[in-house]
Amino acid sequence: MSFPRLFPLLQKILAVLTLAAMAAGCSTITPPDSVLAVPAPPQKYAAIVVDGRTGKQLFEVNSTAQRYPASLTKMMTLYLLFEAMETGRVTKETQIPVSDHAASQPPTKMRFRRGETIDVDSAIRAIVVKSANDVAVAVGEYLGGSEDQFAAMMTSKARQLGMSSTTFRNASGLPDDGQMTTAHDMAVLGMSLQRRFPQHFHYFSESDFMFRGRLVRGHNDMLGRVRGVNGIKTGYIRASGFNIVTSYDADGRQLIVVVMGADSARQRNDHVEALIQRSLSPTMADTKTRLMFAEQQ
Repeated sequence: MSFPRLFPLLQKILAVLTLAAMAAGCSTITPPDSVLAVPAPPQKYAAIVVDGRTGKQLFEVNSTAQRYPASLTKMMTLYLLFEAMETGRVTKETQIPVSDHAASQPPTKMRFRRGETIDVDSAIRAIVVKSANDVAVAVGEYLGGSEDQFAAMMTSKARQLGMSSTTFRNASGLPDDGQMTTAHDMAVLGMSLQRRFPQHFHYFSESDFMFRGRLVRGHNDMLGRVRGVNGIKTGYIRASGFNIVTSYDADGRQLIVVVMGADSARQRNDHVEALIQRSLSPTMADTKTRLMFAEQQ
C-alpha cells in the first residue's frame, strides 16, 4: 500500500482512538450512580451517618422525620443512670428495687418478682445486653420517683443535648403514641454517650453477661460482625420496625450510624454494614446514591 493511501487510514484510526480516550475521560469525571438497597418502606425508613470526630453529616435520609425509638429509648435511661453514678447518687453496688409495675412489663425482661433488687452494674448490663424492660422501668422509678416523672427528666435532658424533636413517655421504649424521636436525635444521643461517659461506654460493646449464675446473651449481632464496631443499641416494636444505633471506631475513623424502620434485624444489619463501607470509601463522596426501597425490590 502506498503512503498516500495509508495516510487517510491512519487518520481514521487516530480519530477512533481519540474518541475512545475522551469517552474514558468522561467516565472518570462523571462517576456512575450507586444503588443502595433500603430494607424498609419509605414511610418507616430513616437513617443518618455522622463523623464522630467532626460531627459532619456523611449520609442522611429522612433523618429529621418523626419515628418511634423503641428500645433506643434505653440509651437515655442509661445516660441519666451514668449521670447519677458520676454525681455519686448511686454506685455500681447500689441495689435498685423492682416494683410491681416494673416487674409487670412485657418481655424482653429479666423476670424479677416483687421485692427483688438488682445492683446498678448488673442493671446496666441487663439494659444494654438483654434490653430488659423491667430493669429499665425499675431504674426510672428509682431515679425519678415514678416512671412518668423519669420520662419528663429524659425529655428535659434531650432538650439540653440538642435533641429538639424527641419526646419520651417511658423508660423502656415500649409502645406509646407520644414517644417520638428522629434518626438525627438518636445520633446526637449516641455521640453524647461516647463523649460524656467514655469510662462507661465499654458496656455497649458487651454481647453477654453472667447474672445469678446464668449466662444472659444479647442480640446486637453487629458486635463482632464488622471490625471496628463497638456498640451501641438495638430496638424493635411493630410500629417502628427494626432500629439500631451503631458506633464504629477503627483506623482513625469514628462513625455513628443510625438506621430505623427496617423489615428485619438481618436486613437492618446488612444495611448498616453497607453504610459503614460507603462512608469509609474515599470515592463515595462524589457519587450520587440512588435508593431502592423494600417495596421497589
